[in-house]
Formats: sequence, structure tokens, C-alpha cells
Amino acid sequence: MSVTQPQKPAAKRLNHQRSTSAARPARSQSSRSAAARSAAPSIATSDTPSPTLSLNKQNASGSRLNLTPLQTPASVETITSQTIAERGQHSVTDAVTQNAVGFTASPAPGNGGLSFSTRGFTGSNSVMTLYDGTRLYVGAGTVTFPFDTWSADRIEIMRGPASVLYGEGAIGGIINVIPKKPVTTPYNDAEMSLDTNTTRRIAVDSGGPINPNVSYRVNAVGNMSNGWVDRDETSNVALSAAVRVQAAENLAFTLSNDYGNRSPSRYFGTPLINGAIDDALRFKNYNVLDSAIRYQDNWSQFKTEWDAADGVKVQNTLYYLTSRRHWRDVENYSWNPTTQLINRTSYIEIFHDQAQVGNRMDATFRGHLLGFANEFVAGFDVNRVDFTHTNNSPYGGASSVSPYAGDMGSFAVTTTRTTPGYNAIVNQYALFAEDRLSLTDQLSVVSGIRFDRPDVDRTDYRTPTNNFDISLSGTSWRTGVVYTPVSNLAFYGQYATAVDPVTNLISLSATPKSFQLATGKQSEIGIKQSFWGGRGEWTLAGYQIVKNNLLVPDPNNPAGLALQVGQQSSRGIEASIGLALDDGWRVDANLAVLQARYDNFSQVVGGKLVSYAGNVPLNVPQQVSNVWVTWDFAPDWSVYGGVQIVGQTFSDNANTQLRPAYTVVNSGLRWKPDEQTAVALRIYNLFDTVYATSAPSGQWLLGMPRTAEVSINVKF
Repeated sequence: MSVTQPQKPAAKRLNHQRSTSAARPARSQSSRSAAARSAAPSIATSDTPSPTLSLNKQNASGSRLNLTPLQTPASVETITSQTIAERGQHSVTDAVTQNAVGFTASPAPGNGGLSFSTRGFTGSNSVMTLYDGTRLYVGAGTVTFPFDTWSADRIEIMRGPASVLYGEGAIGGIINVIPKKPVTTPYNDAEMSLDTNTTRRIAVDSGGPINPNVSYRVNAVGNMSNGWVDRDETSNVALSAAVRVQAAENLAFTLSNDYGNRSPSRYFGTPLINGAIDDALRFKNYNVLDSAIRYQDNWSQFKTEWDAADGVKVQNTLYYLTSRRHWRDVENYSWNPTTQLINRTSYIEIFHDQAQVGNRMDATFRGHLLGFANEFVAGFDVNRVDFTHTNNSPYGGASSVSPYAGDMGSFAVTTTRTTPGYNAIVNQYALFAEDRLSLTDQLSVVSGIRFDRPDVDRTDYRTPTNNFDISLSGTSWRTGVVYTPVSNLAFYGQYATAVDPVTNLISLSATPKSFQLATGKQSEIGIKQSFWGGRGEWTLAGYQIVKNNLLVPDPNNPAGLALQVGQQSSRGIEASIGLALDDGWRVDANLAVLQARYDNFSQVVGGKLVSYAGNVPLNVPQQVSNVWVTWDFAPDWSVYGGVQIVGQTFSDNANTQLRPAYTVVNSGLRWKPDEQTAVALRIYNLFDTVYATSAPSGQWLLGMPRTAEVSINVKF
């Protein structure tokens, strides 16, 4: 369990220290040795309460210069493993949506459960998920790893365009799950839990030194559950292992491997009856008896960290990622008022076979430029993705079943066999640079630029005339100013651009192959402050994002090739506050209010061109907030409550299918009988709210009902 570290020096002092350090002579042998010994992290043991915004801790996701949020002209935040563990958030989705500012999710079996929305943009292409700073390219709208939080040291968030850091996509923001690293002091942790859905969970975490120059970290977690709807047994296993070798006083290597094997929920939703959920159907599962879903992901990384000279650091990450996925389901359900039955369609079988190999290298220089303290990083990123999509398209088959009982049948054999559909090979290279120039101790300028060049080679196994090979390119940049008039109070402004594919690159089809990357731009201003000796923190930000070059039908030829002239925009205000009060009270709260709109967007419906200009995009709530209150009411006892509030959401571009707003309350009680043991009772969805997390046409994927969990955690 990670624990908040002591308060770092004020931003003014940090700037001064960096200004003077560059002028110092090269470090002595003893100072270099000390730095090398401290390179691998150790486990902190303090339980000092603190707010969760972490404004004075380095955040590697908002900048490649490892700035703190107070030094970064962007909206960045960190969710620590301590916060995640205390609130019982076992999934990445729960940890992000219940803690981060302005994030919601539309998890579904078809998208891997990792589809998020923020700042008016939604989906895994516009809100990027990374693992330890490395992105897995989105295949057919699906990302399946990482899913469990046990191996996470923290989750770093950045809201707003991130193309300048991570490449095309991410116009809404990024979620970077940072795994636990090898440690230099022995550490062992184990946890078991059981909930009222018969979810059995066991997890272990072990780390420490092997010898003075080698350390390790191993994590394992697994669970099995009967689920909360009929016939929905699930299971998953996640393993993580890393070894760090301090080869020399200024050179370290880290080899890691992360593996996930997951059989997730096969519940695709509850059909609406007369436009609403019938309570009698809440726990029904209309998938076939032999439905199956399985995801297998593996991430191998080899990292090199070299302090080449005083003020010069070189880092290199070589990685190989694979993902194997399989679906066999009946996915669409609708109520038939004439027959009083549930009609089922879309008998779908799909396989994903995805492999990604790449290398990322950068060099950081800290010194002076024209007499001003300066930090500069430059590097390159190259990768190759090989993706094969096997399916039984056009996904025929149909059946009808009783809404209340009866035999759900087996997967139907359609007229189309499951065969390879297409293969896509994407080769990409990118060049990037970022700079921070400290004009004074109070004023700094942070700028960055990135050039991406992806090449897509698609082979269509069924229609060879749809084969193509195209090259795309995009340049994104940002610049921002941070002004710190007094210690720990920062005002900032930023302008950023982004590039976004019209669809996932490795799923690009023959129709949009001739289109270029969509473009976006954002203007943002904000204030951040850490006060009261670090026991209080708050942020306030306002932004506007405009995304251009969306695909819309040609009004003069709706059935022909679309035009790349559409536009979508959003503007909003985001605020957060964290307070560690006296008498054991802690409060964390955030609020996001936005206005998201299609400015120029239309589709062909029933052979006619229909404009959706002025409508709200799909799966975008325009008010989102979280409030958490924790009280240590007695020695070794604490109680907490959390409220998640999500505004109403539309499930179609016409804005005729409305999902109501909802409020979910979670609570818990924690007891520490001794320093090494913690026992917790948690209740999720305390008031048993019925709500939808996503909604395909005519059916809602409902959130988990009231569930109680008991867990015990032991450190040894």
C-alpha cells in the first residue's frame, strides 16, 4: 500500500534549486553512489492523513519532464494506491470514475470494460488508457488491460488533449496506470475478501532486495464470482513481476512482465419494456447458455535508465504487448409488445489477435538557456502493430425467449462461418520534444511538440478490392505558462492541439481510408493551490475544446463518400478540493460542469440526411461530481462514505433516448486490530440504486446492485 510522502519544498524553492544545480560541477563519486542506491523506491510506513490531489508530487503523465501538478500548465491529478485500497476500488474503472474529476465510463463486454468519457469526448480512442506510460493501440474499439488495481502504485490522470505526449488520439484525456516497482526494503502484503455476489478475491504483493544491486516486486490477484445476474460466472487472474538491476552507480535496468487472463461478465444488458426497466427483469441474463468471453493480455518491458552526466539522463523502453480476445454471444435484445417476448439478434463470434512491439527513447537535459534555468527532453517512439480480426460477419441469427423464465438456448449456427475478416499492420514512428524555461522563480513556460507518421497496411481476406496501404501524418503541439506569485499557489494558461483518427487506426476500413486525421485544439486556464502545510489543496480550471474534420454525409450525395467537414466542441469548468481536517476528518470533492455539442454533424437516417447540430454527443453527461468523507472516529477505527453523481446522458445522436441522472452511495468501516492487520466492511451502492452505465439501443447495461464485502489485509 503506497502512502503519501512528506510535503516537498515549495515551487519557488524547487525552481531555485534547479537553477543552481546546473551550475554545479559534476557530482562526486559518493554523491553518485548515493543517488544510485536511492533510485529504486522503498515502501513508506507513515499513515499521515493528507488530501488526495498530490499537487506537490511528481506526475509523469502530464509532462515528460516529471513536473509536479503545480508546475504543469494542465489539469493533472494522481490517485494513489492508498486511496484506492481504502475505498475498496478493485477495478480501474471504479478507481477513475469515483475519484478523478469529470470522468465517467461506459463499460461493456464489447469494449473490454475500459471505455471512458471526459471533457465531452468518449471512447477508448478519445480517452486513452496507458500502462506504465505505454499505450496499447485500440483494436475494433476494444481495450482489455489493465483491469485490476491491485498491482497499481497509482493512477495518473490528465484531462485535455494529450497527443503531444502520446500520439494521435486522446483529445479528451489520458489514464495512466503506474504499476508497483521493485523496492529496496522487504515488503509483503496479502488480502482476502468475500462479497454478497459470492465474489472470492485473494491477492498477494511481495518485494525487496535480492542483493545490494538487485531488487524485485511480484504481485498476483485472482477472483471468481457468480455475478449479480443469472448465469454470469466470472473469473480473472492478473500477475505482475519486475526485477531491477543497478548495473552501475549511474545505470539501471528493469525487466518486467504483466499478464492478465480474464473471463468477464457476459451480461449485455436488460431490455426496456415501454421505455423503462421492469424490476422483475433486473437480474435476468438473456445471453445464450454457452456464451463465452475471454481476454488474455501480456505486457513485457525492458527499461534502461542512464545518468549519462550531471544534468543529462537517458531513458529507453523496449516493449512487446499481445492481446488475444474471443467473444461468442447473442448481444441485442428488444421487447416485442405483440408477442410479449424478448427478440434476440446479433449472434456474434469474434476473435482478436493483436501484437505490438516498439521502442521509446528520450534524453533529458537540465541546465541553462540564455542565462535562464531550463529543462529539455527530446526523443523518438517507433512501433509495429499486427492485428487480425476473425468474425462471423454479418452476424445473423435471431430468436425469441420469455422475459421471465425459460430455456435461453445455445449459440445459433448462422449461414456465415467464423473466418478471418481482415489483417492490419500499422508501422509508426514519432519524434517529440518538450521544454520548460524558468524565466524567474515565479514564472515558467512549458512547451512541447510531436510529429506522428503512421502507415496502415490492410488486407481484406473476403473482399480483396478493399485492400489498401496508406500513410497518415500529424503534428501536435502545446504551450503554457505557469505563474507562482507565492509559494504553492499557481496560475496557469495553456493552448494545445491534437490529432485524432476518424476511427481506430488498426481498424481503419476501406471507406474512410482516404481521410486525414481529425484535428483538435484546446484553450485552458486554471488555478491550483496547496495550503495549510499540505493538508489542504484545491484546483479550478476552465477550458474549451474544438474538434474538426468529423465525417458527415455530402448533402448533395448522401449515399456517396462522406465529407470531412464536421465539428464537435465542448466547454466547461472543473473544480476539486481535498482537506485533511482535525479530529480525523478528511474530505475530498470534485465537480465538472460542461456543455458538449455537435456543431456540424449529420447522418443518413431512412435514406434522408438528418442534422444533429446542437445535440449532445453520445454517452456524455454534462454534470459529474464525487464527494468522499472519511472520519477516524476512534483509535484504529475509521468510517467513510462516498457519493458519485452523474448527470443525464443520451444514448443516440438524435437525443431521443435519455438515460436518467443517478446518484450512487458507497460506504465502509475499517478496523486495525494491530499495525499489520486491517479488517474492512464495505457496502457498494448502499441505497440499491437502479442505474445504467451504458445503453445500446433498446437495452440498458445496469450497474451493480447493493453489495456488501468483507476483507482482511495483512502485512508481514
